[in-house]
Amino acid sequence: MEDIKINKTTEDDGVIFMSVKKESEKEVDAKKDGDVTILAIESSCDETAVAIVRNGRTVLSNIISSQIALHTVYGGVVPEIASRKHIEKIDYCIKAALEEAALTFDDIDAIAVTYGPGLVGALLVGVSEAKALAFALNKPLIGVHHIEGHISANFIENKELEPPFVCLVASGGHSHLVVVKDYGEYEIIGQTRDDAAGEAFDKVARAIGLGYPGGPKIDKAAREGNPDAIEFPKTKIEGAQYDFSFSGLKSAVLNYINGAEMKGEPINQADLAASFQKNVVDVLAGHAIDAVKKYGYKKLAIAGGVASNTALRERLEKDCADNGISFYRPSPVLCTDNAAMIGTAAYYEYLKGVRSGLDLNAVPNLPLGDRERRYHANR
Repeated sequence: MEDIKINKTTEDDGVIFMSVKKESEKEVDAKKDGDVTILAIESSCDETAVAIVRNGRTVLSNIISSQIALHTVYGGVVPEIASRKHIEKIDYCIKAALEEAALTFDDIDAIAVTYGPGLVGALLVGVSEAKALAFALNKPLIGVHHIEGHISANFIENKELEPPFVCLVASGGHSHLVVVKDYGEYEIIGQTRDDAAGEAFDKVARAIGLGYPGGPKIDKAAREGNPDAIEFPKTKIEGAQYDFSFSGLKSAVLNYINGAEMKGEPINQADLAASFQKNVVDVLAGHAIDAVKKYGYKKLAIAGGVASNTALRERLEKDCADNGISFYRPSPVLCTDNAAMIGTAAYYEYLKGVRSGLDLNAVPNLPLGDRERRYHANR
Protein backbone atom coordinates (compact mmCIF):
# COMPACT_ATOMS: atom_id res chain seq x y z
CA MET A 1 0.00 0.00 0.00
CA GLU A 2 1.65 3.17 -1.20
CA ASP A 3 0.32 5.51 1.48
CA ILE A 4 1.67 3.60 4.50
CA LYS A 5 3.89 5.76 6.67
CA ILE A 6 6.50 4.08 8.85
CA ASN A 7 8.31 5.95 11.59
CA LYS A 8 11.22 3.84 12.82
CA THR A 9 13.65 4.37 15.69
CA THR A 10 16.25 2.06 17.22
CA GLU A 11 16.47 2.13 20.99
CA ASP A 12 19.58 1.76 23.15
CA ASP A 13 19.02 -1.98 23.66
CA GLY A 14 18.84 -2.61 19.91
CA VAL A 15 15.07 -2.99 19.77
CA ILE A 16 13.49 -1.45 16.68
CA PHE A 17 10.39 0.60 17.49
CA MET A 18 8.02 1.14 14.54
CA SER A 19 4.87 3.18 14.25
CA VAL A 20 2.95 2.02 11.19
CA LYS A 21 0.03 4.04 9.89
CA LYS A 22 -1.79 4.85 6.68
CA GLU A 23 -1.35 8.42 5.52
CA SER A 24 -4.92 8.47 4.20
CA GLU A 25 -6.16 7.63 7.71
CA LYS A 26 -3.98 10.19 9.49
CA GLU A 27 -7.01 12.31 10.27
CA VAL A 28 -9.85 10.10 11.45
CA ASP A 29 -13.38 11.27 12.11
CA ALA A 30 -14.61 11.32 15.67
CA LYS A 31 -16.19 8.14 16.95
CA LYS A 32 -19.83 7.74 15.92
CA ASP A 33 -22.63 5.73 17.47
CA GLY A 34 -22.20 2.10 16.52
CA ASP A 35 -18.45 2.36 15.94
CA VAL A 36 -16.36 -0.35 17.58
CA THR A 37 -12.84 0.56 18.66
CA ILE A 38 -10.58 -2.32 19.69
CA LEU A 39 -7.17 -2.24 21.37
CA ALA A 40 -5.27 -5.31 20.18
CA ILE A 41 -2.11 -6.98 21.51
CA GLU A 42 0.20 -9.37 19.63
CA SER A 43 3.18 -11.06 21.32
CA SER A 44 3.33 -14.56 19.85
CA CYS A 45 7.03 -14.47 18.89
CA ASP A 46 9.57 -11.63 18.94
CA GLU A 47 7.48 -8.57 18.11
CA THR A 48 5.69 -6.70 20.88
CA ALA A 49 2.81 -5.09 19.01
CA VAL A 50 -0.19 -2.99 20.01
CA ALA A 51 -2.76 -1.46 17.66
CA ILE A 52 -6.05 0.36 17.83
CA VAL A 53 -8.49 -0.57 15.08
CA ARG A 54 -11.91 0.94 14.41
CA ASN A 55 -14.68 -1.08 12.75
CA GLY A 56 -12.27 -3.75 11.64
CA ARG A 57 -10.66 -1.91 8.75
CA THR A 58 -9.49 1.50 9.93
CA VAL A 59 -6.14 1.43 11.75
CA LEU A 60 -5.80 4.35 14.14
CA SER A 61 -2.39 3.23 15.38
CA ASN A 62 -0.13 0.21 14.92
CA ILE A 63 2.95 0.03 17.13
CA ILE A 64 5.55 -2.70 16.61
CA SER A 65 8.60 -3.16 18.85
CA SER A 66 10.81 -5.63 16.97
CA GLN A 67 13.55 -7.62 18.67
CA ILE A 68 15.26 -8.78 15.49
CA ALA A 69 18.61 -7.24 16.39
CA LEU A 70 18.65 -9.06 19.74
CA HIS A 71 18.07 -12.50 18.21
CA THR A 72 20.22 -12.17 15.09
CA VAL A 73 23.39 -12.90 17.07
CA TYR A 74 21.90 -16.28 18.09
CA GLY A 75 20.77 -17.20 14.57
CA GLY A 76 17.12 -17.37 15.59
CA VAL A 77 14.59 -16.40 18.24
CA VAL A 78 15.54 -17.27 21.82
CA PRO A 79 12.18 -17.77 23.61
CA GLU A 80 13.27 -16.60 27.08
CA ILE A 81 14.86 -13.42 25.73
CA ALA A 82 11.72 -12.73 23.68
CA SER A 83 9.47 -13.16 26.72
CA ARG A 84 11.54 -10.88 28.92
CA LYS A 85 11.64 -8.18 26.26
CA HIS A 86 7.86 -8.38 25.85
CA ILE A 87 7.50 -7.67 29.58
CA GLU A 88 9.76 -4.63 29.24
CA LYS A 89 8.04 -3.17 26.17
CA ILE A 90 4.35 -3.99 26.35
CA ASP A 91 3.21 -1.11 28.57
CA TYR A 92 5.29 1.30 26.51
CA CYS A 93 3.64 0.05 23.30
CA ILE A 94 0.14 0.39 24.76
CA LYS A 95 0.85 3.97 25.80
CA ALA A 96 2.30 4.79 22.38
CA ALA A 97 -0.69 3.25 20.57
CA LEU A 98 -3.16 5.33 22.58
CA GLU A 99 -1.13 8.50 22.09
CA GLU A 100 -0.82 8.05 18.33
CA ALA A 101 -4.55 7.42 18.03
CA ALA A 102 -5.25 10.41 20.30
CA LEU A 103 -7.51 8.21 22.45
CA THR A 104 -7.80 7.12 26.06
CA PHE A 105 -8.93 3.83 27.56
CA ASP A 106 -12.43 5.33 27.83
CA ASP A 107 -12.62 5.29 24.02
CA ILE A 108 -11.87 1.57 23.79
CA ASP A 109 -14.77 -0.88 23.42
CA ALA A 110 -12.88 -4.16 23.71
CA ILE A 111 -9.45 -5.68 24.31
CA ALA A 112 -8.15 -8.29 21.86
CA VAL A 113 -5.09 -10.51 22.15
CA THR A 114 -3.33 -13.34 20.34
CA TYR A 115 -3.57 -16.47 22.51
CA GLY A 116 -2.04 -18.98 20.10
CA PRO A 117 -0.25 -20.45 18.34
CA GLY A 118 3.23 -19.21 19.21
CA LEU A 119 5.92 -19.32 21.89
CA VAL A 120 4.17 -20.06 25.16
CA GLY A 121 6.16 -17.59 27.27
CA ALA A 122 5.74 -14.80 24.75
CA LEU A 123 2.01 -15.48 24.39
CA LEU A 124 1.54 -15.44 28.16
CA VAL A 125 2.87 -11.89 28.41
CA GLY A 126 0.28 -10.58 25.96
CA VAL A 127 -2.56 -12.67 27.35
CA SER A 128 -1.82 -11.62 30.94
CA GLU A 129 -1.67 -7.95 29.96
CA ALA A 130 -4.93 -8.18 27.99
CA LYS A 131 -6.74 -9.91 30.84
CA ALA A 132 -5.51 -7.31 33.33
CA LEU A 133 -6.73 -4.48 31.10
CA ALA A 134 -10.09 -6.13 30.46
CA PHE A 135 -10.62 -6.68 34.18
CA ALA A 136 -9.44 -3.24 35.32
CA LEU A 137 -11.36 -1.37 32.61
CA ASN A 138 -14.41 -3.66 32.62
CA LYS A 139 -14.08 -4.19 28.87
CA PRO A 140 -14.89 -7.33 26.84
CA LEU A 141 -11.93 -9.62 26.13
CA ILE A 142 -11.52 -11.39 22.78
CA GLY A 143 -8.89 -14.07 22.19
CA VAL A 144 -7.68 -14.27 18.58
CA HIS A 145 -5.98 -17.05 16.64
CA HIS A 146 -2.67 -15.78 15.24
CA ILE A 147 -3.20 -17.25 11.76
CA GLU A 148 -6.73 -15.83 11.62
CA GLY A 149 -5.06 -12.48 12.27
CA HIS A 150 -2.68 -12.93 9.34
CA ILE A 151 -5.58 -13.75 7.02
CA SER A 152 -7.48 -10.71 8.29
CA ALA A 153 -4.57 -8.39 7.43
CA ASN A 154 -5.94 -8.44 3.88
CA PHE A 155 -9.09 -6.62 5.01
CA ILE A 156 -7.13 -3.59 6.21
CA GLU A 157 -5.87 -2.54 2.79
CA ASN A 158 -8.53 -4.09 0.60
CA LYS A 159 -11.75 -2.67 1.95
CA GLU A 160 -13.72 -4.26 -0.88
CA LEU A 161 -12.53 -7.79 -0.02
CA GLU A 162 -15.23 -10.01 1.44
CA PRO A 163 -15.39 -13.79 1.95
CA PRO A 164 -15.46 -16.29 0.41
CA PHE A 165 -11.94 -16.57 -1.02
CA VAL A 166 -8.84 -18.77 -0.88
CA CYS A 167 -5.88 -17.65 1.22
CA LEU A 168 -2.31 -18.92 1.11
CA VAL A 169 -0.74 -18.51 4.55
CA ALA A 170 3.05 -18.85 4.52
CA SER A 171 5.20 -18.00 7.52
CA GLY A 172 7.98 -19.34 9.71
CA GLY A 173 5.71 -21.84 11.42
CA HIS A 174 2.86 -22.34 8.97
CA SER A 175 2.14 -23.16 5.36
CA HIS A 176 -1.62 -23.36 4.86
CA LEU A 177 -4.12 -23.20 2.04
CA VAL A 178 -7.38 -22.05 3.54
CA VAL A 179 -10.85 -21.46 2.14
CA VAL A 180 -12.19 -18.42 3.99
CA LYS A 181 -15.89 -19.26 3.87
CA ASP A 182 -16.94 -16.36 6.06
CA TYR A 183 -15.44 -14.16 8.75
CA GLY A 184 -14.01 -16.57 11.30
CA GLU A 185 -15.06 -19.65 9.29
CA TYR A 186 -12.24 -21.59 7.65
CA GLU A 187 -11.72 -24.83 5.80
CA ILE A 188 -8.10 -25.98 5.65
CA ILE A 189 -7.50 -27.69 2.32
CA GLY A 190 -3.71 -27.89 2.51
CA GLN A 191 -0.96 -27.53 5.08
CA THR A 192 2.65 -28.37 5.78
CA ARG A 193 3.59 -31.89 6.80
CA ASP A 194 7.01 -30.87 8.17
CA ASP A 195 9.05 -27.68 7.67
CA ALA A 196 6.96 -24.62 6.89
CA ALA A 197 8.12 -22.37 4.06
CA GLY A 198 9.58 -19.71 6.35
CA GLU A 199 11.32 -22.33 8.46
CA ALA A 200 12.95 -23.72 5.31
CA PHE A 201 14.08 -20.22 4.31
CA ASP A 202 15.74 -19.72 7.70
CA LYS A 203 17.49 -23.10 7.70
CA VAL A 204 18.76 -22.79 4.14
CA ALA A 205 19.91 -19.21 4.73
CA ARG A 206 22.04 -20.38 7.66
CA ALA A 207 23.42 -23.29 5.62
CA ILE A 208 24.60 -21.07 2.76
CA GLY A 209 26.06 -18.44 5.07
CA LEU A 210 23.45 -15.69 4.83
CA GLY A 211 22.40 -15.81 8.47
CA TYR A 212 19.18 -14.79 10.21
CA PRO A 213 16.50 -13.75 9.34
CA GLY A 214 16.61 -16.05 6.34
CA GLY A 215 13.60 -14.95 4.33
CA PRO A 216 14.64 -11.37 3.52
CA LYS A 217 18.28 -12.36 3.02
CA ILE A 218 17.51 -15.12 0.54
CA ASP A 219 15.06 -12.82 -1.24
CA LYS A 220 17.81 -10.21 -1.64
CA ALA A 221 20.55 -12.67 -2.66
CA ALA A 222 18.27 -14.39 -5.17
CA ARG A 223 17.90 -11.20 -7.19
CA GLU A 224 21.56 -11.55 -8.20
CA GLY A 225 21.36 -15.25 -9.03
CA ASN A 226 20.09 -17.59 -11.74
CA PRO A 227 16.94 -19.40 -10.55
CA ASP A 228 17.49 -22.16 -13.10
CA ALA A 229 21.12 -22.84 -12.15
CA ILE A 230 20.31 -25.80 -9.88
CA GLU A 231 17.31 -28.11 -10.12
CA PHE A 232 15.97 -29.30 -6.78
CA PRO A 233 13.19 -31.89 -6.31
CA LYS A 234 9.60 -30.92 -5.51
CA THR A 235 7.72 -33.08 -3.04
CA LYS A 236 4.24 -34.29 -3.98
CA ILE A 237 2.11 -35.94 -1.31
CA GLU A 238 -0.07 -38.75 -2.59
CA GLY A 239 -3.73 -38.23 -1.77
CA ALA A 240 -3.17 -34.68 -0.49
CA GLN A 241 -2.34 -32.54 -3.51
CA TYR A 242 -2.55 -29.24 -1.61
CA ASP A 243 -0.33 -30.21 1.33
CA PHE A 244 3.24 -28.95 1.53
CA SER A 245 6.56 -30.55 2.47
CA PHE A 246 9.81 -28.61 2.40
CA SER A 247 12.08 -30.85 4.51
CA GLY A 248 13.17 -32.78 1.41
CA LEU A 249 14.09 -29.56 -0.36
CA LYS A 250 16.09 -28.42 2.66
CA SER A 251 17.94 -31.74 2.69
CA ALA A 252 18.62 -31.48 -1.05
CA VAL A 253 20.21 -28.05 -0.55
CA LEU A 254 22.36 -29.38 2.31
CA ASN A 255 23.42 -32.37 0.20
CA TYR A 256 24.34 -30.05 -2.67
CA ILE A 257 26.50 -27.94 -0.35
CA ASN A 258 28.19 -31.00 1.18
CA GLY A 259 28.83 -32.50 -2.23
CA ALA A 260 30.40 -29.31 -3.55
CA GLU A 261 32.60 -28.99 -0.46
CA MET A 262 33.82 -32.58 -0.72
CA LYS A 263 34.74 -32.04 -4.38
CA GLY A 264 36.36 -28.70 -3.66
CA GLU A 265 33.94 -26.96 -6.02
CA PRO A 266 32.94 -23.33 -5.47
CA ILE A 267 29.35 -22.55 -4.48
CA ASN A 268 27.62 -19.60 -6.10
CA GLN A 269 25.61 -18.29 -3.16
CA ALA A 270 23.27 -16.16 -5.30
CA ASP A 271 22.50 -19.02 -7.71
CA LEU A 272 21.85 -21.38 -4.82
CA ALA A 273 19.53 -18.88 -3.12
CA ALA A 274 17.68 -18.17 -6.37
CA SER A 275 17.25 -21.87 -7.23
CA PHE A 276 15.99 -22.71 -3.75
CA GLN A 277 13.59 -19.76 -3.73
CA LYS A 278 12.24 -20.66 -7.18
CA ASN A 279 11.42 -24.16 -5.95
CA VAL A 280 9.49 -22.84 -2.93
CA VAL A 281 7.65 -20.24 -5.01
CA ASP A 282 6.75 -22.83 -7.66
CA VAL A 283 5.18 -25.07 -5.03
CA LEU A 284 3.35 -22.35 -3.09
CA ALA A 285 2.01 -20.59 -6.16
CA GLY A 286 1.18 -23.81 -8.01
CA HIS A 287 -0.85 -25.21 -5.11
CA ALA A 288 -2.64 -21.90 -4.57
CA ILE A 289 -3.68 -21.36 -8.18
CA ASP A 290 -4.77 -24.99 -8.59
CA ALA A 291 -6.89 -24.74 -5.43
CA VAL A 292 -8.63 -21.54 -6.54
CA LYS A 293 -9.51 -23.16 -9.85
CA LYS A 294 -10.70 -26.44 -8.35
CA TYR A 295 -12.85 -24.84 -5.67
CA GLY A 296 -14.34 -22.36 -8.12
CA TYR A 297 -13.35 -19.11 -6.43
CA LYS A 298 -12.21 -15.97 -8.19
CA LYS A 299 -10.25 -14.40 -5.33
CA LEU A 300 -6.85 -15.35 -3.88
CA ALA A 301 -5.17 -13.67 -0.92
CA ILE A 302 -1.81 -14.28 0.70
CA ALA A 303 -0.73 -13.76 4.30
CA GLY A 304 2.17 -14.36 6.69
CA GLY A 305 5.83 -13.38 6.69
CA VAL A 306 6.71 -15.29 3.51
CA ALA A 307 3.91 -13.39 1.74
CA SER A 308 6.30 -10.41 1.67
CA ASN A 309 8.71 -12.36 -0.57
CA THR A 310 9.05 -10.40 -3.81
CA ALA A 311 9.36 -13.45 -6.08
CA LEU A 312 6.20 -15.01 -4.64
CA ARG A 313 4.23 -11.78 -4.96
CA GLU A 314 5.36 -11.27 -8.57
CA ARG A 315 4.63 -14.88 -9.52
CA LEU A 316 1.14 -14.86 -8.02
CA GLU A 317 0.32 -11.47 -9.50
CA LYS A 318 1.15 -12.84 -12.97
CA ASP A 319 -0.56 -16.20 -12.47
CA CYS A 320 -3.72 -14.58 -11.11
CA ALA A 321 -3.85 -12.13 -14.02
CA ASP A 322 -3.39 -15.00 -16.49
CA ASN A 323 -6.26 -16.94 -14.92
CA GLY A 324 -8.75 -14.14 -14.27
CA ILE A 325 -8.29 -14.31 -10.50
CA SER A 326 -8.38 -11.20 -8.28
CA PHE A 327 -5.20 -11.10 -6.19
CA TYR A 328 -4.98 -9.55 -2.73
CA ARG A 329 -1.84 -9.07 -0.65
CA PRO A 330 -1.02 -6.94 2.39
CA SER A 331 1.89 -4.52 2.30
CA PRO A 332 5.08 -6.26 3.50
CA VAL A 333 4.98 -4.53 6.89
CA LEU A 334 1.52 -6.04 7.50
CA CYS A 335 2.69 -9.52 6.44
CA THR A 336 4.95 -9.72 9.48
CA ASP A 337 3.53 -10.03 13.00
CA ASN A 338 1.53 -6.96 14.00
CA ALA A 339 -1.45 -6.11 16.17
CA ALA A 340 -3.57 -4.34 13.54
CA MET A 341 -4.38 -7.71 11.99
CA ILE A 342 -5.40 -9.01 15.44
CA GLY A 343 -7.72 -6.04 15.94
CA THR A 344 -9.30 -6.67 12.55
CA ALA A 345 -9.94 -10.36 13.25
CA ALA A 346 -11.29 -9.48 16.70
CA TYR A 347 -13.81 -7.03 15.26
CA TYR A 348 -15.66 -9.75 13.38
CA GLU A 349 -15.60 -11.99 16.46
CA TYR A 350 -16.98 -9.08 18.48
CA LEU A 351 -19.88 -8.64 16.04
CA LYS A 352 -20.73 -12.35 16.43
CA GLY A 353 -20.86 -11.98 20.19
CA VAL A 354 -17.69 -13.95 20.87
CA ARG A 355 -16.19 -13.12 24.27
CA SER A 356 -13.34 -14.73 26.19
CA GLY A 357 -13.33 -15.24 29.93
CA LEU A 358 -10.63 -14.14 32.33
CA ASP A 359 -9.52 -17.76 32.37
CA LEU A 360 -8.18 -17.34 28.82
CA ASN A 361 -4.80 -19.03 28.57
CA ALA A 362 -1.98 -19.23 26.03
CA VAL A 363 -2.26 -22.22 23.67
CA PRO A 364 1.08 -22.61 21.86
CA ASN A 365 -0.21 -25.29 19.42
CA LEU A 366 -3.68 -23.83 18.88
CA PRO A 367 -5.09 -25.36 15.67
CA LEU A 368 -7.03 -23.35 13.12
CA GLY A 369 -9.29 -26.30 12.36
CA ASP A 370 -9.88 -30.00 12.91
CA ARG A 371 -7.71 -31.09 9.99
CA GLU A 372 -4.75 -29.16 11.35
CA ARG A 373 -5.15 -30.86 14.69
CA ARG A 374 -4.39 -34.28 13.17
CA TYR A 375 -0.92 -33.16 12.14
CA HIS A 376 0.13 -30.56 14.68
CA ALA A 377 -1.68 -30.86 18.01
CA ASN A 378 1.19 -32.79 19.58
CA ARG A 379 4.13 -31.04 17.93
